[in-house]
Amino acid sequence: MRVPLTIATSDYDHFRDFRLGTVQAEGIDPTWLCMDIHEVFARFTANREWEVSEISLAKYVALTAQGDESYWALPVFPSRMFRHSSIYVRSDGPISSIGDLVGRRVGLPEWAQTAAVYSRGFLQHQYSIDLASIEWVQAGVNQPGRIEKVEIELPKGVKLTRRPDTSLNEMLLSGEIDAALAARPPDAFVNGDSRVRRLFQNYREVEEQYYRSTGIFPIMHTVAVRRDVLQNHPWVPRNLFKAFEEAKRRSVARALASRCRHAWHGARPG
Repeated sequence: MRVPLTIATSDYDHFRDFRLGTVQAEGIDPTWLCMDIHEVFARFTANREWEVSEISLAKYVALTAQGDESYWALPVFPSRMFRHSSIYVRSDGPISSIGDLVGRRVGLPEWAQTAAVYSRGFLQHQYSIDLASIEWVQAGVNQPGRIEKVEIELPKGVKLTRRPDTSLNEMLLSGEIDAALAARPPDAFVNGDSRVRRLFQNYREVEEQYYRSTGIFPIMHTVAVRRDVLQNHPWVPRNLFKAFEEAKRRSVARALASRCRHAWHGARPG
């Protein structure tokens, strides 16, 4: 008898063969939910609504560090992205180089967002910027009301102000913040507003150099299995992993045949 599992993810080509049934996981009868990634994260993190789910790597690490053992991550990584491209500043503002962030107000959508974790990591370790030298502001990127999805403990000396009444986009345009670290670009940038630009306009060159120097291709998301599934069916993780790997192998073969470059494929210009 096959084990029924509901799997929730965003829509990825490297999952598609598994999702559509071309690739099968032995002994598993999957039902797929393809949804906006923020809905997947929020519902699974809060309620564990399904058995297998895409999840933010940083949130998984934070919850595990806090003793939450309700799910277990597979070495399956739906999203991997370099993040030097995700720092946005005002074109006429005070930030012209990375060192100018010292002493400034910088916004982010969540302290525990994986993209923000990696961005803060390279600020500190690559550019020697003390995180406590920045005044951090938390708000939704383009809509107000966004909150942290996990409990956080800030590093000593770090100050974070929560602004549920506004968005990073609005504060960037008004000058309330000097820069924003955001996985999804502010609307002003997407809409071609000349007032907002990337800090690293040569981001691809910077990210390629970062990879050459560190060997790191940052992991954004992973796939987690609820702990009760493992307890009842300990063979499930291996069979899921094999199916995800085969689906990825087929996707990579298609990409190579089409000469698609994954790391920067689809990156917005500017």
